[in-house]
Amino acid sequence: MARMKNSVLLSSVVVLMISPAAAQTFASSAGDIRVETVATGLVHPWSLQFLPDGRMLVTERPGRMRTVTADGKLSPPLDGVPQVVARGQSGLLDVALDRDFVRNNTIYFCFTYESGGNAAIAHAVLGDSALSDVKIIFKQQGPGGSNNHGCRIAQEPKPAPDKNLFVTLGDHFGPRDEAQNLGNDNGKLIRIAPDGEIPTDNPFVAKPGARPEIWSYGHRNGQGLTFGPDGKLWEQEHGPQGGDEINIIEKGKNYGWPVIGYGVDYGGAKIHESTHKEGMEQPVWHWTPSIAPSGMAFYSGKLWPAWKGSLFNGALKFQLLARLDIQGGKPVKEERMLEGLRERIRDVREGPDGALYLLTDNERGRILRVMPAK
Repeated sequence: MARMKNSVLLSSVVVLMISPAAAQTFASSAGDIRVETVATGLVHPWSLQFLPDGRMLVTERPGRMRTVTADGKLSPPLDGVPQVVARGQSGLLDVALDRDFVRNNTIYFCFTYESGGNAAIAHAVLGDSALSDVKIIFKQQGPGGSNNHGCRIAQEPKPAPDKNLFVTLGDHFGPRDEAQNLGNDNGKLIRIAPDGEIPTDNPFVAKPGARPEIWSYGHRNGQGLTFGPDGKLWEQEHGPQGGDEINIIEKGKNYGWPVIGYGVDYGGAKIHESTHKEGMEQPVWHWTPSIAPSGMAFYSGKLWPAWKGSLFNGALKFQLLARLDIQGGKPVKEERMLEGLRERIRDVREGPDGALYLLTDNERGRILRVMPAK
């Protein structure tokens, strides 16, 4: 088994390696911020994770996975990545590191496979130039399609003993009521063990006709998923025309799509019965008009102490970075940044240096580093 090199990368080295000519400066509530290009040459990059040695692991939607050094050097595509179906919004999507990655080099990733666009989840061992021991541990059950895949992954953090995985699975832009149908995985958030087994305490394990992997339902297209500093599971999803949502996910709950919501159909037709209904959960935040939110990350406050605990969310349609001020466990105020960047932001992560790292979603995709201007 190939092992990762356990080197330490100092943040000062990162600053020296990035060309000042690639930088732009923007205003923010914490002072001017600087956006630098770390890497170019990525085709529709979708997900980014930091490796212990300072490199980044990046997926490209057409079906490639690469590592990227701090000075922006892309590796060749890693061998061992399974064949993906890449059409519409389909392809190689999220990647996550096992919480014991420094010991086992295990990763999880979500992609669309040959069965008409349904999602599959796999685990593998990451080596220097290839994946090994690749195994599909779960396949989505339900009507397929080329859009609205979800496919964000979050693992239960320590001290949870079981390391279970939570994964968003979209409604495929298909029959909307399937999100309320517990007999398939469309429009659901699932919970599985790292080997794909179903935890016995999942909410619908004993319900006849229900898929035992389902943790929550009534979702449309979950494009962000993370555990917050409060230990709760936060999810954001695309609405139709309006009604993008942020939800705090609880076991067995119904989040309403398509019965309730704050948007309308494309073109303006009515979709929802109302905005509220007994037995269905309300979002803790919603955007109308839609910003098409993407990856999300809570911020530690390392470089911007005033932003400690804020939730950052990239936006595809509005091409911006949104910062939500969290008070009392809920968003209370939004700040919109980088609106002049004119880039679809697909993912946002906090790096080990405390900077924010963004992926831009296009055929000339970049990794951007956001840091204080001074």
